[in-house]
Amino acid sequence: MSSAAAGGPQGCLAQNEWLCGEYVRTRQSELLDATVEHIWITALSIAIALLLALPLAVAARRWRAARAPALAVTTILYTVPSLAMFALLLPVFGLSAAVVVTGLVLYSLTVLVRNILAGLDAVPGEAREAARGMGYGSGRLLFEVELPLALPALLAGVRIATVTAVSLTTVGAIVGYGGLGNLIYDGMESFFKAQVLTASAICVVLAVVADLLLLWLQRVLTPWTRARTRKRAVRGPSAPTAASTHDLVGKAG
Repeated sequence: MSSAAAGGPQGCLAQNEWLCGEYVRTRQSELLDATVEHIWITALSIAIALLLALPLAVAARRWRAARAPALAVTTILYTVPSLAMFALLLPVFGLSAAVVVTGLVLYSLTVLVRNILAGLDAVPGEAREAARGMGYGSGRLLFEVELPLALPALLAGVRIATVTAVSLTTVGAIVGYGGLGNLIYDGMESFFKAQVLTASAICVVLAVVADLLLLWLQRVLTPWTRARTRKRAVRGPSAPTAASTHDLVGKAG
């Protein structure tokens, strides 16, 4: 009796099938290590990008002369192909995870800076005036009024940047730090179907889970957007009122 007929699942590896449960069972450690690497590279990149994008967007909002250069530079960086970006960074950082993290940070800046700027621009003028009338300085106004009201746009940008980073991390396989991308590229070179499909499927799952978690976080941190949506559903579309912004200023005070 052949192994394919007797073992069933064992035969899928020998026959190099796309769907192979035996591959998942025998390579659990390898898949777990690649997934963990993929997650930490993505998370670190988004965290650094957010730390850089916030002051950039605030500066561009406060000083109009800085707005066009900031948007232009981040947009130009976004147009550089990922392979070219990593190749340009290679002489600077060598064969290290820093190449991938830096590349992902530069790509994420475009989405984050634009979304944060859009959120800050959408803050109602009456909210700022109410805060200033209560004695808020520029720093307190930014952190207690403007950024909270810009949070929906900011988190939407984080969602887009995170899903994009999950995908682009795989390209880091060219320097040996691609997380699941390492398995995908190795599988493509050896035409190992189960490895390519499994690693690709985990990438998709990571992107979906990350997006859902960030969506949940957005709903938790911005409850007033849900209330506004319910009011619109009952009363019909209407322009945003100053009530919610005045409430926010009052609570912050």
